[in-house]
Amino acid sequence: MANHQKIIIAIDGFAATGKSSIAKRLSNSLNYIHIDSGSMYRAATLFALRLDSKNNLNPKKIIQSLSEIKIEFKTIEDGQLIFLNNENVSSEIRKPHVTNQVSKLAKIPELRSYLVKLQKEFGRDKGIIMDGRDIGTIVFPEAECKFFLVGNVEVRAKRRYFEQRNKDNKETYEKVLKSLINRDKLDTDRISSPLVKAEDAVKIDVSDLTIDDVYNRMWSHIKKKLNKI
Repeated sequence: MANHQKIIIAIDGFAATGKSSIAKRLSNSLNYIHIDSGSMYRAATLFALRLDSKNNLNPKKIIQSLSEIKIEFKTIEDGQLIFLNNENVSSEIRKPHVTNQVSKLAKIPELRSYLVKLQKEFGRDKGIIMDGRDIGTIVFPEAECKFFLVGNVEVRAKRRYFEQRNKDNKETYEKVLKSLINRDKLDTDRISSPLVKAEDAVKIDVSDLTIDDVYNRMWSHIKKKLNKI
């Protein structure tokens, strides 16, 4: 693409709508940095669970330990690794004991503020694609391109179920569906930075679309935006 001026692209939406997969493809196409903000919350959740031998999420203890959470991303040929305090936790943060607690932890305002600060630092020089729940509303409200992905919960559950099966996660479809329904409720009902569409975000319903379909719609919009700069 002829235009070399870098922008910020924010991709928000519900769980299992393909945000990270699309963001990775777009980052490769644009040679941008991709940050999966959800993995940051997962890493923080893992940190919080490790604070207590009984794996309890103690908000007070977590808040007192925020400064001890150091998160880094490293890009490799096959994708991206996330490190928590110098430990590669890319696989562990995807396990059910972490996944099932993420939205509970994300309700803690102090933790969200801490992670938002880190996320803003990642985007200081632009040329970044970040996906999550509040990127276009809280983290980068000034982002040049914003997208908001939605989808039928049963369709999303099936996608997540087969995705997890390929990674040897044996959760049943029913359990995955229940988990997504609960997560949707927690994400939209929380007081601190609830999941909402930014007014200027492009809404895409992924229920009947392939990853290629979603990518092409976003890519078309991004090209138009870059051509106007």
